[in-house]
Amino acid sequence: MTETVLRLSTRQGRWVVTATVLGSSLALLDGTVVNIALPHIGEDLGSDVAGMQWVLSGYTLALASLILLGGALGDRWGRRRVFVWGTVWFAAASLLCGIAPDITMLVIARILQGVGAAMLTPGSLALISASIHEDDRGAAIGLWSGLGGVAGAIGPLLGGWLVEVAGWRSVFLINLPLAVVVVWASMRHVPESRDPHPPDHLDVLGSVCAVIGLGALTYGLIEMNLIAGVVGTVALIAFVVVERRSPNALVPPSLFASRMFVAANLVTLAVYAALGGVFFLLVLQLQLVAGYSPIEAGVATIPITLAMLAFSSRAGSYAQTHGPRLPMTVGPALAAVGLLLMTRIGPGANYWTVVLPGVVVFGLGLSAMVAPLTAAVLGSVPVDQSGIASGVNNAVARTSQLLAVAALPGIAGIDAESMIDPTSFSHGFRIAMYICIALLLVGATIAAALIRAPAPPARTPLGPVPDSVACKPHCDVTGPAVQPAIARSSPTPPKR
Repeated sequence: MTETVLRLSTRQGRWVVTATVLGSSLALLDGTVVNIALPHIGEDLGSDVAGMQWVLSGYTLALASLILLGGALGDRWGRRRVFVWGTVWFAAASLLCGIAPDITMLVIARILQGVGAAMLTPGSLALISASIHEDDRGAAIGLWSGLGGVAGAIGPLLGGWLVEVAGWRSVFLINLPLAVVVVWASMRHVPESRDPHPPDHLDVLGSVCAVIGLGALTYGLIEMNLIAGVVGTVALIAFVVVERRSPNALVPPSLFASRMFVAANLVTLAVYAALGGVFFLLVLQLQLVAGYSPIEAGVATIPITLAMLAFSSRAGSYAQTHGPRLPMTVGPALAAVGLLLMTRIGPGANYWTVVLPGVVVFGLGLSAMVAPLTAAVLGSVPVDQSGIASGVNNAVARTSQLLAVAALPGIAGIDAESMIDPTSFSHGFRIAMYICIALLLVGATIAAALIRAPAPPARTPLGPVPDSVACKPHCDVTGPAVQPAIARSSPTPPKR
């Protein structure tokens, strides 16, 4: 099909950015506001820690398992179509979340919500890449990233305010009017696009193995069920076998021929597992132990996102010029220092002297790490593989967060009794933070040992810009735009 190429200065071009930003913000906001609402959800629905784990993990499970399939569906059936249907699906699931009478129904609705997010998330940035003129594409993605950062910054504050003013159900119901705007703007202003040469078949078997593997393993970790854990492990091994043999693999094995790509994903696996545990448990510690209200807990975490907005672009520029090794080593180590400071949070913790120092140092560590990590992933593969490379890295990040949220409370000794015993919960929180510190230091060590400045990938002069670029991984915080993936068509590679 003939694709429409728009200038950012046109009204329709600006609408494309608006629609895609609002769409991606639905999935982003849902993570931040739900974290804040968890204690009230547990109290209102009579849920224990496992139930709250499932409220988060159900969503992340569906998203991590299906995000690559969602991108493939958009390439084949039309990116706007899949983006719009994903938004409609997400809104319908949000309504089910908002009216859920018990924790079981809420978890089911959250899984359905994750399916919708897996459909709309890959299409958000891909639509900009396919619709906006290449001379304006960098600016458009900068707007997409910056406005997404604003959404990430206001998410905790909005979530806390909604919980206090209108109750926890409102954090889901607010998605409905936003989804209406996204669908209207997309259908009216966003041109359709698709891959003119999609694979012959979708990798359905690989997707099924991923869903069964991650689902069973998550269940086994949360419910301490050995059989489920074994089934999940076997299914994930089957996924690897299927991907190695499939001509239309969701995860092309050729990507892993790059040592740099493997190393960057190992760092992602360790670091994002830590981030998943921190963002799950920190807001619970602030509310259940330190006595903060939902809005106070939301405000407490805003400096993390503000640090990302202020310093991520500088870290990305440094990595582009000097290579990603140093910031990918220093960043996780600095974040580990922030977590060490957070272990001081206890009953009645003063925000300015106890909470803020840890949050600020942790945010600075993330700022140093996220952009160089993205650059390392995308710089390790040829430009025509940048979209799938970013998508795989996104899936690795989501999967590590999923497994951390499932496993960490049990390992740290946080159980149902901890929810009503601040002393017990606080003890478990400190153990969990020490585990997360260890994970961050593992990530820093891998980066120091294995990350090198990649050789500039081969570029075809005046060749096509990749028309599908997956969103960067994030843990309810927003990083910089995936600028290296939107390469300028030039016979001279950019300086790294």
